[in-house]
Amino acid sequence: MNTVAHVVDKTTQFIRDQVIPVEREVVVDGRVMDDALRLELQKKAKEAGVFGPLSAPEYGGLGLDTRAQARVLEAAGASLLGPIAVNAWAPDDGNIHLLAHVADAEQQQRYLAPLAAGEVRSAIAMTEPAPGAGSDPGMLQTVAEETDDGWIINGAKHFTTGAQGAAFTICVAQTSDGPTMFLVDQDNPGLKIGRRMPTLDHSSAPGGHCEIAFVDCAVPDSAVLGAVGQGLVLAQVRLAPSRLVFCMNWLGLAVRAHQLAIEHIGTRKSFGVPIADHGLAQGLVADNEIDIAAARGVIRTAAETIDEQGPTSSQARHDASIAKTFVSEAVWRVLDRAVQLHGGLGVCEDYLVARFLVEARAFRIYEGPSEVLRWSIARRALRNR
Repeated sequence: MNTVAHVVDKTTQFIRDQVIPVEREVVVDGRVMDDALRLELQKKAKEAGVFGPLSAPEYGGLGLDTRAQARVLEAAGASLLGPIAVNAWAPDDGNIHLLAHVADAEQQQRYLAPLAAGEVRSAIAMTEPAPGAGSDPGMLQTVAEETDDGWIINGAKHFTTGAQGAAFTICVAQTSDGPTMFLVDQDNPGLKIGRRMPTLDHSSAPGGHCEIAFVDCAVPDSAVLGAVGQGLVLAQVRLAPSRLVFCMNWLGLAVRAHQLAIEHIGTRKSFGVPIADHGLAQGLVADNEIDIAAARGVIRTAAETIDEQGPTSSQARHDASIAKTFVSEAVWRVLDRAVQLHGGLGVCEDYLVARFLVEARAFRIYEGPSEVLRWSIARRALRNR
């Protein structure tokens, strides 16, 4: 019987046997995390029966609800490359969810089916250079003008994750009726891929974080995703699940770093005894255990809300914001303590905890900075006075 526990066990074994041996080549030795490697790992994930925790069975996925995803993705997140291997990494994770809930039948066949199957990658273009939209979508500068044949999109975006090598990009643009989402094929001559931005997190994202531009980019009416003017409403469909997937994946990496630190201090001696016998080291271990347990709790709460009330409910958005804020900061604390427990070796990339820490730093910004999320959490709470 393919129970959730069985899928977790299979995922744990797959990450240990197939992914972690390759991880060092990428994280330490400089092998590029490109589509050839992605497809290689995803082929092995399919063979192991752990591919597609976010996808429906008709697309070759596992058909898991959010609560089950929490357990499986924590197991997959034990490696920086694990979420990519099982097809649960940004931005494809959120785009799979969005297309499954919003796209029409033709769009699902053309875009969702190959994306969920891992045949292609995608991107979503929302964030813009100043004075454009960042955390505030109301600052959206990219515009789409309606024509007799469809739409013409003009505007600049950056931090467009996965743009290099993607098959299509979901572009958020302002129309006369409000923000609207458009499906833009990557070979559209009006879509210009610029430079790959030199970010801290460079080991785990095929296609990088790119600057792109839409220059008189013509798309047909069939490119509209959902309804015209409903772009920000539809964004809520992907937002809470996407935030939670980030939490699940990164928690898995924090758990592994914690385990690596425990192994290290159990074998390394100082002042005549194992470091694990020193009270200050034990305090760091205890704090990691507390942060990991608390992170699992808030993820579980948000997952239950999404499953029971839907991803766009006010409570789901609230719980996902809490989870994203707490888990992103808890993961950072756990990784930082893991580095500290490794001593001088902790800042050397030969010991993977150093790279884990650097890669995880952006987690506190992507999909909503902690400061903006705290603001939204407080506003919801104060509305209930």
